[in-house]
Amino acid sequence: MNFVFISPHFPRTYWNFCDRLRRNGVTVLGVGDCPYDQLEDGLKGALTEYYRVDTLEDYGQVFRAVAYFSWRYGKIDWLESNNEYWLEQDARLRTDFNITTGVDSQGVAAFKSKSGMKAYYAQAGVPTARCHKVTDKAAAEAFVAEVGWPVIVKPDVGVGASHTYRLDGQGDLDRFFAEKPAEPYVMEEFIWGDIRSYDAIMDSRCEPLMESSAMFPPSIADIVNDQGDLAYYVVDKVPEALADMGRRTAKAFGARSRFVHLEFFQLTKAKPGLGEVGDFVGLEVNMRPAGGYTPDMINFAHSIDVYQIWADMAAFDGRRTQYEGGDHFCAYASRRDGVQYRRSHQEVLERYGAQMAMCERMPDALSGAMGNQMYTIHAADEQAAKEFIRFTEERA
Repeated sequence: MNFVFISPHFPRTYWNFCDRLRRNGVTVLGVGDCPYDQLEDGLKGALTEYYRVDTLEDYGQVFRAVAYFSWRYGKIDWLESNNEYWLEQDARLRTDFNITTGVDSQGVAAFKSKSGMKAYYAQAGVPTARCHKVTDKAAAEAFVAEVGWPVIVKPDVGVGASHTYRLDGQGDLDRFFAEKPAEPYVMEEFIWGDIRSYDAIMDSRCEPLMESSAMFPPSIADIVNDQGDLAYYVVDKVPEALADMGRRTAKAFGARSRFVHLEFFQLTKAKPGLGEVGDFVGLEVNMRPAGGYTPDMINFAHSIDVYQIWADMAAFDGRRTQYEGGDHFCAYASRRDGVQYRRSHQEVLERYGAQMAMCERMPDALSGAMGNQMYTIHAADEQAAKEFIRFTEERA
């Protein structure tokens, strides 16, 4: 099997995907913009060959890299980056090289357009917030009259929470239209709830080989816009209602042979037409692993190796290895440069050193949402996870 992995060096731990593929006997061919001598040794050892391009933004260069691999190694069986930023480019390359193991250019629209996702959620029987494609102010005001303040506005096609805003009244709406970018936007009714994820690796029948869930108490959009501190945690067990909704959503979207990160609201305030407190409402579908080092957090929480499970899915369409160990929580807390915190970095290490799973600087490309310095610990339960977050992020 010939597998082209796009940008295997970022995020840093993604070299593990390539390593597990190699262990499964796969020919792993990397395309990236990082000089070869700067790649981690583990990645170098996993790659059969590496093709460096000046920039991954230039489709022509990436196309030529894949064409070279096709000429040298034969038919390309898989192509993937596991990175939302390259989702559309991955799909275009699969279309151009007739790679049928992933989403093609035609199918990717369902995963990228927030408004386009609504029909698939409906097919799965999953409720979602009412949505309006932003055209002019009069139409937006009519939508607000129907759903009430506040509302959320965000790019119809976008990565993460960038350029997402909450509008609380007419003044906010006026300012939004005065400064609105040219790109298409959508407006949604506001939902009071926590964000819960359904993370899974799906086989070719859209059946989960691994399931996990994380809790994101704050709004990621608020963290990005207000320069707050991100904190979240992987829980020990996936609630059955969430697992059922996640499986139905994945099947409706045709999420076969993929790592998926599906986001849901768990209502903290009842919403007519959507549900009662504690119910789940569809938010967003991402056909890739959760961001940052969340795959590693899933490993820590469940004593598994998601990189190996994913590689087994790609190579064998099944899970080959069983893992021993208990399920517990894994918590992430971050800090920003230039902010004074009540406890020093050393105090955090002294308090949680024995439980620390990861402690490192975040890449600049991820720091907007995930902070500059991260700490990740093993936590026995939800209370311990929340206490760690409070201890680490409390400001002076």
